[in-house]
Amino acid sequence: MALRDANIAEYNLVKVTSIFPPRCKVIPAKDGVQKLKAGQILHVVLAESSTNEPNRLIAAAIGIAIPKDPDQYGYLSEHHSYGETSQKVGEYAEDLAAYMLATTLGISFEDDVVYDSRKDLWRIKKEVVSTRNITQTAVGEKTGLWTTAIAAAVLLP
Repeated sequence: MALRDANIAEYNLVKVTSIFPPRCKVIPAKDGVQKLKAGQILHVVLAESSTNEPNRLIAAAIGIAIPKDPDQYGYLSEHHSYGETSQKVGEYAEDLAAYMLATTLGISFEDDVVYDSRKDLWRIKKEVVSTRNITQTAVGEKTGLWTTAIAAAVLLP
């Protein structure tokens, strides 16, 4: 049901990790779904969290860190947790993606990175990196049926 709610149940999903390809663009999910056909193989970065514990808060998030230079690759991160708010989980996933990008560039995350919350940008040395997240939360079904939250970034061909 979580895959249906995310509008990706009718595709064959292949999990991949971490790299936001150079020159890749983020488009709204509704626009992406229009480019797909049922049964198509889709590469996805997928975060999922499941529980059968009644009333248990679960969350799944994808963090994205995109460098200003479109020829440079960025990062996608997956994170899942229990008992945390959507905002906390989403911010953690964004921070994780920014951290991976900074370390790839050979930059000390602690010393050379500044976050500007007013602009929602990371400044990594002289690079400006935009971040965002895709987060989904759910609460465990009250009678103990399995409940799943997923967040996905679909990489279109």
